[in-house]
Amino acid sequence: MTDGSLPAQVKRASALRRVPPLEAIRFRPERGREGDICAFELPHDASPITLESVTGRRMAIAPGDVFLATPGYREARLSAVGTIPAGGLVPGNDYCVLSDSGVVGELISYSPLDMGYLGRVRYLGVVYGDHGKTLNIRQFAVKGSRGKDHRAPVYLIVGTSAEVGKTTAAVAVLRALRRQGHRTVLALKATGTSSFAEIANYLDFGAAEAFDCVDFGFPTTYPVGRKGIVDIFSHVLDFCLSLPANAVVVECAGDPVSSNAPELLNCLKARRSDLKIVLAAADALGAMGAKRALSDIGLTISLITGPCTDTPVLRQRTEALCGIPAINLARDLAPGAPLSASAIARSG
Repeated sequence: MTDGSLPAQVKRASALRRVPPLEAIRFRPERGREGDICAFELPHDASPITLESVTGRRMAIAPGDVFLATPGYREARLSAVGTIPAGGLVPGNDYCVLSDSGVVGELISYSPLDMGYLGRVRYLGVVYGDHGKTLNIRQFAVKGSRGKDHRAPVYLIVGTSAEVGKTTAAVAVLRALRRQGHRTVLALKATGTSSFAEIANYLDFGAAEAFDCVDFGFPTTYPVGRKGIVDIFSHVLDFCLSLPANAVVVECAGDPVSSNAPELLNCLKARRSDLKIVLAAADALGAMGAKRALSDIGLTISLITGPCTDTPVLRQRTEALCGIPAINLARDLAPGAPLSASAIARSG
């Protein structure tokens, strides 16, 4: 393989959203490592796939298209699990798109769910800049050293698994805080896979700023047990807590015992002894397990929501078993419905 060039308007996945427009896009056949800006080609005989663009829209990658994305790790048990092989991606080899944000790696497993991004692509090489240096999303991460902690109250959203309503709960708390008069609320999706659509959702509902791992130079916070993860979380939290704000809403992906969540929770606990925790749980037994797991870390749940509150019977059972107030925040988001999450906002 030889060096190549691409048009400035080449398709880019959202994991590259912080990378500014490049007048010249040149790539060379070198191994690709986590966060490198890389060129990939969807083979001519493949089916189209769908990615999230840097603007957040759904973007079709057609057979034969060359596009920009990045190598990364993913351990999403309800969708795709994949890794970066030792030494990085090899030019000319085929790999799998692991997320719609454009994380690419070696596929380990996947679920039967419909994943429009899942497809085999050929790795072409790394994109380099004017001085021949490989471009990496870390070069475009937020800047700033640790500053003064403004001591804004932190509202932590955790769940018992994926797809139990964590983002719904986070948006409900954000709306409640705004209704209570908090003019500046920050949002942070602290763990998991980057998603421009998710943080844009926070901005749509009034967050002054919203961040995820891409803003700090990582396409995901995987793999579990990542070397230096405590330092990464410490930097992320110190940066966010140093920004002037009335409150900070933090969403933790997965559950309290996986996906580097324990490290995040301990980092948060070290900075806030009065965390307000909202748990999104699939069922009452899952809520009980999460209560115990958080208690082992020294954390206490303030409110439970999620499918375990979908009916009055389920909600009452959850409250009885856990001894914690339970509210269905999904219904609270309906137009004209009373926003019960204001109780959490007032506790700040």
